[in-house]
Amino acid sequence: MTTIALMGAGGKMGQRLTRNLKDNPDYKTLYVEISQEGIARLTEQGLMVTPQDEAVAQADVVLLALPDVLIGKICHQLVPKLRSGTMVISLDPAAGFAGMLPERDDITYFITHPCHPPLFGDETDPEALHDWFGAYKAKQSIVCALHRGPEEDYAKGEAIAKVIYAPVTRAHRVTTEQMVILEPALVETLTTTCATILREGMEEAIHMGVPEEAVRDFFWGHLRTCIAIVFDVAGFPMSDGAKLAVEKAKPQVFQPDWKKVMSMESIKQSVSDITHATQ
Repeated sequence: MTTIALMGAGGKMGQRLTRNLKDNPDYKTLYVEISQEGIARLTEQGLMVTPQDEAVAQADVVLLALPDVLIGKICHQLVPKLRSGTMVISLDPAAGFAGMLPERDDITYFITHPCHPPLFGDETDPEALHDWFGAYKAKQSIVCALHRGPEEDYAKGEAIAKVIYAPVTRAHRVTTEQMVILEPALVETLTTTCATILREGMEEAIHMGVPEEAVRDFFWGHLRTCIAIVFDVAGFPMSDGAKLAVEKAKPQVFQPDWKKVMSMESIKQSVSDITHATQ
């Protein structure tokens, strides 16, 4: 049986992982948590907290359910204490890409991140339909990277990733660099910014006097249809009127060089901001 030390077990992300690990017979999980609120959440589930040094001494795998800004600092405390052959699993590529994980030739670093339930899925269960993040009821894919360590450790890391993010449909193997292109660049820097602008546009329509309920119904329906058309999901072409509207509006909404946010230079700066941010 593989022993996992789950760091931050009582936190927001840690609770999702705890839910999928606590009854799994293939893994013995040691729950590490220092906040009183997190300890209380674990206690409510009948789970005991293990002191950090005690958990690390027993662990085959250290699973980091921690904020990006803390990973580098905590890893520099933990890594010297790990047994040879231990695997450290991070849930985000930022610290690894930024070079903040201390080097040891005899341990493995594995990084994995959820894709989250897809916009166009086949879920019918009400709980799955309202599982926005995954690792509960809704199916999702995941991405995985063997950041550092022997090739044979990839399968071990992917197996754990499939458990903590279950139910999983596909596990995509990528590099750490490819993962930071996906996040933060594609989904946080670009997509979340665009989504924020869409929200502001919706609010503007309401401010201009269109009834809010009508705006939301009209907007949600058209948003789904537009995405289906643009991403070739619907199987229908964009109308001539819509093409003209996009052609006219795009230079007004976006800077001509907007793709620079996807450049590696911008990604490196974004990762640096994330990992060195102050609380």
